[in-house]
Amino acid sequence: MADHHHGQPPDGDGRRAGLVGGAGGGGDLEIKEQDRLLPIANVGRIMKQILPPNAKISKEAKETMQECVSEFISFVTGEASDKCHKEKRKTVNGDDVCWAFGALGFDDYVDPMRRYLHKYRVLEGDRAAAAASSRGGGGPGGPGGGPTDHHPASTSSAAGPRAAAGHFMFGAAMDRPDNNTSSRPF
Repeated sequence: MADHHHGQPPDGDGRRAGLVGGAGGGGDLEIKEQDRLLPIANVGRIMKQILPPNAKISKEAKETMQECVSEFISFVTGEASDKCHKEKRKTVNGDDVCWAFGALGFDDYVDPMRRYLHKYRVLEGDRAAAAASSRGGGGPGGPGGGPTDHHPASTSSAAGPRAAAGHFMFGAAMDRPDNNTSSRPF
């Protein structure tokens, strides 16, 4: 990766304050913190899922995680965006994000992300086909459509790709003996 940072420049207190608008445009607007960070309730809910039911999470821990995951998303997305810019594309897609993980050295995330992306695309395809058939349209597998292509690992359920045992993306890797609690909701 180059010597530039994909996040926003730090402001006076060391936190990152993002700017909107072009350089030298004179009309730069500061992004509000609630627009820069993931909602803390969502971050806390995700953290809570991996902990035993009686575990507590401090406000400081939630805020620290909120900053970290928000910065991580900006970092990876920035790398994917650079790739798209070089290829003269405007839309960052899931493949670009997977590529960015590898380019930034997060090799352990590339294969799980690609598997999740594949399952997501299959699920979205199934939803689109179901919607088309419910409208009487001729989508894949619907009246007048081509055959439905069901991948053996892509059986749709109400729970979607998260229905597998263990962590929704990393599966058995998250079920190590040192990371296993019998009280997990999944």
